[in-house]
Amino acid sequence: MDKKEDIRSFVRDAYAQIATSKNSSCCGANTSCTQTDAPEKLAEELGYSKTELEILPEGTNMGLSCGNPTAIASLKSGEVVLDLGSGGGLDVFIAAEKVGASGTAIGVDMTYEMLMKARKNAKTFSERTKLNNVEFRLGEIEYLPVANNSVDAVISNCVINLSPNKPQVWKEIYRVLKPGGRAAVSDLALLRPLPENIVESVSALVGCVAGAVLIDETEKMIKDAGFLKYRFDKKPGYIEKMTQWNDPLYCKIIELLPKDKKLGDYITSLDVSVTK
Repeated sequence: MDKKEDIRSFVRDAYAQIATSKNSSCCGANTSCTQTDAPEKLAEELGYSKTELEILPEGTNMGLSCGNPTAIASLKSGEVVLDLGSGGGLDVFIAAEKVGASGTAIGVDMTYEMLMKARKNAKTFSERTKLNNVEFRLGEIEYLPVANNSVDAVISNCVINLSPNKPQVWKEIYRVLKPGGRAAVSDLALLRPLPENIVESVSALVGCVAGAVLIDETEKMIKDAGFLKYRFDKKPGYIEKMTQWNDPLYCKIIELLPKDKKLGDYITSLDVSVTK
């Protein structure tokens, strides 16, 4: 097995554990958050409204976000929207409300356990909203189970950094978008290279930190995929909030930093908007 497949297998196993844990959250399956309402507080800090969060089935929000892509995607009624790495369905369900009964919200995730969780959540979502415009597909974001030129908007929330082949992900985004379609991605990006011990850390990989790349690298991947219109918006507040809440996953990463540095010196949350 090559290194890329090793990474993919590890990420799949880690997120399967998160999906099936009773304490499903950013904290991981074997830890306890010091703040039990951290996922809800994080979502509100990232701009999700209480109204949006109230329609979500229990356990949908697992605190795995690092942005709010549905807020920057400008979704409209009747559109087809695709979420890469949809997890328990958080952004899919919110997108489904925005595109309405005449639209469709599709989630793709490579982790079977996450997919089963999302499909179970979809039943509750449909009962609450009377909408039947959601579907979840098993697949890898590097090879999307979606037709060419078939999607109005692609969204993704703290997922692309987990991919061992990010250039291929951006090529797939370009492939599935209709001409004039757009993508809204929230992810982590490097302000400077990480220390080698963090890059090699298992916790850092699950937390998306070790997989983050420099903003210039992201720009190159976007251009190489074919996009001519794009915009970046740094959101450092997310990193500050995660460190303030003493999330166990991030605490492990912070312990590996040089004593005179903080996580925000290396990494930021980044909103990326592109148009085909």
